[in-house]
Amino acid sequence: MSIITVAAVGTAAVLLASLMKGVRGEYGFFLAAAAGLFIFFYGVQKLDSIIQVIKEIQAAIRLDNVYFVTLMKMVGITYIGEFASGICKDSGCSFLGSQIEIFGKLSILAVSAPVVLALLQTLETFLAA
Repeated sequence: MSIITVAAVGTAAVLLASLMKGVRGEYGFFLAAAAGLFIFFYGVQKLDSIIQVIKEIQAAIRLDNVYFVTLMKMVGITYIGEFASGICKDSGCSFLGSQIEIFGKLSILAVSAPVVLALLQTLETFLAA
């Protein structure tokens, strides 16, 4: 049912924003931004169920908590970065949107670096034996 709500809000916002372009274009942008924020926070609520599933997986295979936290940081960076980039690109600032995407990718790389190092150390241990 939630995808129907999100699709309805998004479609209604786009249609109303298109109608407002002829009258007051800035109101259309604000309406679309408000709908985007609604969808963003509606999507954040879904993260709770995803976190519960990942915790169950973590308990089943005995993962270190560091990997779980890193995964959640990466998901958050991706979600927020794509959202902000999309807003920038839709408002005509595609250069700024691209810069946000690049920063998001670099942030994910920085957050995941300790996990990659741990993986390489594990591989080195297996290959040395």
